[in-house]
Amino acid sequence: MQSDNKTAAILVIGDEILSGRTREGNAHHLAGVLSAVGIDLKEIRIVADEQPLIVEAIHALDGSLGGRYDMLFTSGGIGPTHDDVTADAVAEAFGVGIEMNEEALAAMRARWEARGVPVTGNRTRMARIPLTAKLIPNSVSAAPGFHIGQTYVMAGVPDVFRAMVDAVLPTLPVGRPPVSESLDVDRGESDVAEDLKEVAELYSDLSLGSYPWQREGRYGTMLVVRGLDGARVAAAMADLKQRIGA
Repeated sequence: MQSDNKTAAILVIGDEILSGRTREGNAHHLAGVLSAVGIDLKEIRIVADEQPLIVEAIHALDGSLGGRYDMLFTSGGIGPTHDDVTADAVAEAFGVGIEMNEEALAAMRARWEARGVPVTGNRTRMARIPLTAKLIPNSVSAAPGFHIGQTYVMAGVPDVFRAMVDAVLPTLPVGRPPVSESLDVDRGESDVAEDLKEVAELYSDLSLGSYPWQREGRYGTMLVVRGLDGARVAAAMADLKQRIGA
């Protein structure tokens, strides 16, 4: 699918994701948000809580550092424990120092004191922010994310991640969201593959896909046509329906 939209990647950070202890949902949520505002998500990568791996991934994915994409969104690794190394990795990737951010610390202290939560060294660790980074507000628990280069660093806790996405969204360079049409047929993928291929070749500016399903003993395929031009999508779907007799 040809597009002038900005491109993006998501970097999910956390041993708990790779071990299977935690089901990852942040990338799924953000993928839907980005698609809805016309930002083309091109890659999702998951790495362990290891600083060299995070640095390597940021260099590969953030276009401002010579990486592949216009924007990079990270999830995880900015909490209070020893294995939360994302902030240090981001600072290293961008070649800047890291220090306690007074604005972040003040917001966190105010929230903790209002709730009678003791201020500890581990908690204040979440206010360590790479130099030159701008804070991403956190309406759920105060500890902020941050934005540096084209990398948006956000928490792994789902409700906090979503709050940070909501805070960041108005600042993003949105584009044209895709239009899609889908069709369910009671036929296997192999039965419709040739027709799908021919339509895809005729409408090379669109994205056509097939997704097999099984329901109550029945087998079939969902056919999906996606693109930026609604009229083209409709024409391609009409052609496909005619070919397969739907």
